[in-house]
Amino acid sequence: MNDPARRLADQADGELSANVASRLTTMASQMPSAAAIAVPVGRYKASRPRDYTVMSFADLELASSSIAAGLQQMGIEPGMRIVLLVRFGAEFITLVFALMKVGAIIVLVDPGMGRKNLIRCLEEARPDGFIGIPLAHVVRMATRHRFPQARFNVTVGRRYGFLPHPTLEQLSGTPSGMYCPPQVELDTPAAIIFTTGSTGPPKGVLYTHRTFHGQVDAIQQHYGIEPGGVDLSGFPLFGLFNAVMGTTTVIPDMDPTRPADVDPPRILDAIDQWQVDQAFGSPALWTRVGRYAQEVQRTVPSLRRVFSAGAPVPPQVLRWVRRMMPEDGQMFTPYGATEALPVASIESREVLEQTASLAEQGAGTCVGRKFDGIQWKVIAIDDGPLQDISQVRELGVGEIGELMVRGEVVTQQYVTRCDQNALHKVADGDQMWHRMGDVGYLDDQGRFWCCGRKSQRVQTAAGTLFTEQVEAVFNNHPRVHRTALVGTGSPPQQRPVLVIETWPEHRPRDDEQLKKLIAELRQLGLGYQHTRSVEQILLYPDRLPTDIRHNSKIFREQLAQWVMRRAVSPSLRGSWPRRLFGR
Repeated sequence: MNDPARRLADQADGELSANVASRLTTMASQMPSAAAIAVPVGRYKASRPRDYTVMSFADLELASSSIAAGLQQMGIEPGMRIVLLVRFGAEFITLVFALMKVGAIIVLVDPGMGRKNLIRCLEEARPDGFIGIPLAHVVRMATRHRFPQARFNVTVGRRYGFLPHPTLEQLSGTPSGMYCPPQVELDTPAAIIFTTGSTGPPKGVLYTHRTFHGQVDAIQQHYGIEPGGVDLSGFPLFGLFNAVMGTTTVIPDMDPTRPADVDPPRILDAIDQWQVDQAFGSPALWTRVGRYAQEVQRTVPSLRRVFSAGAPVPPQVLRWVRRMMPEDGQMFTPYGATEALPVASIESREVLEQTASLAEQGAGTCVGRKFDGIQWKVIAIDDGPLQDISQVRELGVGEIGELMVRGEVVTQQYVTRCDQNALHKVADGDQMWHRMGDVGYLDDQGRFWCCGRKSQRVQTAAGTLFTEQVEAVFNNHPRVHRTALVGTGSPPQQRPVLVIETWPEHRPRDDEQLKKLIAELRQLGLGYQHTRSVEQILLYPDRLPTDIRHNSKIFREQLAQWVMRRAVSPSLRGSWPRRLFGR
């Protein structure tokens, strides 16, 4: 049933609903009493096992159908856009399936993007209603003129007198037998998921039921995921995939918007308590957990498969995580984007044995080979629109260009910021290619090496510098956590500047230590042709700014502004070292 061609044939014969929520119904019938979701409750204490609230697959199926019936009783119809602003957990997963069951289009956005961006994104989505926590409704009501169509609203959590709409608890009391499945096709819209806006304005990506089916099929087949596993999910979307793959989702005790601040013992204890065999987390999460496990020599024998995505994973982090896993454990770094996921994948052994040494010398980050069903091309870099495939110039093996992809998991359009479609979508007959915005090259083994974001390349008089190639060289310094290459001035006369973040215990304590560190980094840069022109190196006074979803993608555009402000403001130049060194 996991074969896409077979699935589509079955759909034509009416054997499988096009609605991706039907996969949950199938799992609930096959393994009704198995745990679907486990949520930690109470306070964490390292001295005893954690308490959890557990929902079975049958419970999840029944609860989502009851809520779906309640939504239909409210008047929510197929095609309506409903914003979901609920913290990741059992309620979030249940509501997603309930909304899919009624044929609504779920609007998902990262609340951490800031109020201004959040309101603008939601306004552009033109929602018919909101399902959210009380605070979300307070913001909605304060800006109600921005959402004139939002008539169908539900409060999740405590009901306050000034919130007149029904609560999730009330909807949950609707008999599940009242739910009436609507007609849904494979290409019926299912969700609008916003990008993080890490390298441009946040954009609403249209997902169809075909998109979600394709993602589940691709992940199941490529990684051999079978029902009965247990996953610690540090990323909400993977929690949804788990439910339709027969995998238990253990919700980690963490703030999902701050994976870089996760408490490692809580993650490792949950893995041991639930005998977790699979876990998904951002590079920031595994950096913190892996480093801690290395320091205290902690292992987790049950963990067999680890995923990390959202940004390149440093080889050192792969080593740390592998050391805490069994010898035959695997760590994968899937590659993709909100608009196209998954695209490619590579396992840690191939990285550590073949590509890491090249990456550390500036070859770029190898993201592996493409998934079945994905087509890709590396094309000549162009900052303008490419409306038709005839305008594309494909490059050969080893030539750096922009990656574009197409396939069942590749979304076809943005439905907000529609002006961005011309810059990212390329028509090819009745199909559409997506320009990933990443630059890199294909090698003779069919692997893609990412050299960075197209918009973040630094164009100097001597040539173009790519972030992944340059930063990797300086990241070899043992006191450096990560670096960011930015350009000042206008292309093609930009000046490269390297901004560094050290490990907390290695922060320079005085000016002499800072000068010594910068001198050592400059010496590193002299060892490679592509890094010799990086002469200006600055220490950032805090963590480098990163995206809200993974805490891993560096906001180099913000850093470029910081560098410029520092160059033009004598007061800023004088104040930041004092803040840094506590003087």
